[in-house]
Amino acid sequence: MSLQNRIRSGRNPGLSSPKKKNSTESAEQGQTAGNYEQNSKNFHTGIHMNTVFLKPGREKSVLRRHPWIFSGAVQAVEGSPSPGETVAIRSHRGLFLGTGAWSPRSQIQVRMWSFDPDEKIDAAFFHHRLRRSIAARQKFSQADAACRIVNAESDGLPGLIVDRYADYLVCQFGSAGAEFWKNRIADLLGQLCPCAGIYERSDISAREKEGLAQVQGLLRGKEPPGLLEIQEGPCRFLVDIRRGQKTGFFTDQRDNRSRVFLSCRHAEVLDCFSYTGGFTVNALMGGAKHVTSIDASSSALAMLHKNINLNGLGIDRSEAAQGDVFSLLREYRSRGRQFDVIILDPPKFAESKKYLAAAARAYKDISLLGFALLRPGGCLFTFSCSGLMEADLFQKIVADAALDAGREAHIIGRLCQAEDHPVSLNFPEGAYLKGLQCRVIS
Repeated sequence: MSLQNRIRSGRNPGLSSPKKKNSTESAEQGQTAGNYEQNSKNFHTGIHMNTVFLKPGREKSVLRRHPWIFSGAVQAVEGSPSPGETVAIRSHRGLFLGTGAWSPRSQIQVRMWSFDPDEKIDAAFFHHRLRRSIAARQKFSQADAACRIVNAESDGLPGLIVDRYADYLVCQFGSAGAEFWKNRIADLLGQLCPCAGIYERSDISAREKEGLAQVQGLLRGKEPPGLLEIQEGPCRFLVDIRRGQKTGFFTDQRDNRSRVFLSCRHAEVLDCFSYTGGFTVNALMGGAKHVTSIDASSSALAMLHKNINLNGLGIDRSEAAQGDVFSLLREYRSRGRQFDVIILDPPKFAESKKYLAAAARAYKDISLLGFALLRPGGCLFTFSCSGLMEADLFQKIVADAALDAGREAHIIGRLCQAEDHPVSLNFPEGAYLKGLQCRVIS
């Protein structure tokens, strides 16, 4: 009898044991039976739950507590779960593996909430997860600070991003599961992290992959002012949480901005893809002789000027150029311009695997131009925020760029996202931001 027919007949799809166990099945039973088999018999006793059964061998990643289950791993679904609804996950033999949020339109059809058979997915579950996540960011608790207080999968809340800017929370609900629980999550955030308002910035393309429309607007409290002021180290910034990129500011670069601050004394600096001036302001505050900032957005550069003035820096040590970074760097190279420090912080070049080769060419091109414009002894800060771009590949691309530029360089720093953007050991995909600080020696 097929798995689907056994489900329709009400029989456990794992009752028919094969004559010979493969290594995966042996590991499944040997490593996890003691923890799960007895408990799974009592899982949500008396309550029917829609169930997703996995194909043989596809439980490996779940046993390692990876939070994603792709559509190709799903063998059958018992019941008719709605998008975002909680489902039980079982191996093809019926072994309970955990609970997750169902997303039929996505390639990631299940995002795991829990691997504990005794943990019910309800308001108490989200209260615990949110409280734990917020408590881990206590060092950023000053009223005017900015930080990420929930970092999606790595905080055990797949698809949910929550950033705090002064007295406001900004949320992104990027998955069907997060959307399903949105109102309850908003209520709990208001209780656990008192604030003036909670604003939603779910205007992201990732929602379309989940079958969700892009939305934006006030969730709780009062409407935010046009600009919020935040403090980061010695610097202050204005943030537009309604119209700014992502949730308004790139808090993931906090530690790397501090590193730039310490590297720019008496230096001529070029800040590429400068956005609203996070690196520019830190370079100036760190004693840079002059900073040139490039961005394609006129509104971002207007905010950059406001942030320079906010920090009492004036405009005599800075200039801004609006335009395509690649074209402007080629122009600077043809004019023989050189710099002591160059920052390359481009947007995500690889949105999916099919764009990875093109992204690699773009990273090499921009890094080559950066190396060509550096004086001997100068530093290049180069970044990739593309999660699909692995760190080893990124280093190879940067090394090839230096070679083609005829420069010899040392890596003097490996850069990553700030600590309020933690990476779960079971979710390496969470380490999306990687960067290198390279010093040119010849």
